[in-house]
Amino acid sequence: MGIGGYPANSLAQARKERDRWASALAGGLDPVAERDALKAAEIEARDRADPSFEEMARMVFEAMRGTMRDNGTRGRWLSPLEIHIFPKIGHKRMSALHQTDIRDALAPIWKKKPPTAVRAINRIGIIFKKARRMGFECDPFAVEAAQEMLGTVLHTPKNIVATPWQDIPALYARLDNLTTSALCLRWMILTCVRSNGCRHARFDEIEDGVWTVPATRVKGKQGAVSDFRVPLSGEALRLAALASEVHNTFLFPGARGRTGITDIALHKALDKIKEPGQPHGFRTSFRTWVQDTDACSFDVAETVLGHAVGNRIERTYARSDLLTKRQIVMDKWAAHVTGLQATVVAFKK
Repeated sequence: MGIGGYPANSLAQARKERDRWASALAGGLDPVAERDALKAAEIEARDRADPSFEEMARMVFEAMRGTMRDNGTRGRWLSPLEIHIFPKIGHKRMSALHQTDIRDALAPIWKKKPPTAVRAINRIGIIFKKARRMGFECDPFAVEAAQEMLGTVLHTPKNIVATPWQDIPALYARLDNLTTSALCLRWMILTCVRSNGCRHARFDEIEDGVWTVPATRVKGKQGAVSDFRVPLSGEALRLAALASEVHNTFLFPGARGRTGITDIALHKALDKIKEPGQPHGFRTSFRTWVQDTDACSFDVAETVLGHAVGNRIERTYARSDLLTKRQIVMDKWAAHVTGLQATVVAFKK
């Protein structure tokens, strides 16, 4: 068993190590196995004190899970890091990460995929700041320095393609094949609710002509959103009645019936009829219709879309969800969409 060479180790140090391991041997221990175990423990302690970037990222993610919505956000948070960052610097220790390391990891996507790169660097920044607050040795400024080194990228985001409101009646008429996808797209047009809310709509969420979308499917931060009531037009209730003739739990079930239809299925349905407008764009169609026709007030239109109106103080006092006023505008919208005068009737499943 070697105990170190000279002159890195003095004669006094060598004698001390000899006595240490001779004592272990006399006690019935294997000196080599004991030394290896001590080295492993030292490495483990070092790793705990100075985790790799990937280890730190996953630690931060776990700490943040409670504030993330269980609607896909959790699954997507680590995605840009797992694809583009971990393979390059995931193994490096937090204390050793330099701005050049971060720059080099992001450089291939900085100009080619700006939205992904921005998400990645924002999350790297969060990881460094939280790591520092947790007591780990790292330099959050390195992230800002890396961004300066990468330079500014001029990226103009493209709006989601929306069907012009004047063309909505024709599109609604084309979605007449009564497939699950077509019915769900019609439901989205009539209710102006986001895809996640509509695709997983359940019959037990509808009562007395009002559909209550649970907070778990409403866009917003965990704990910052509540259930959202949607007044249903007569046409929307007619669709619910049609769906109830075939399904029991979900209005628009997926292939196995255990959950709602997928977002991909909705896009495929529109692609099949060569409609360039996207499902999320139906909300824009409605909002533009309101602007062009003065169908309702700003507050009512924004509430239809589930947007917060006013600042926090104003919302503290103005607590109405304007359900009655929204009922009127949803009837008007349904009348435009179908070309018929829509009326509201109570529906219970």
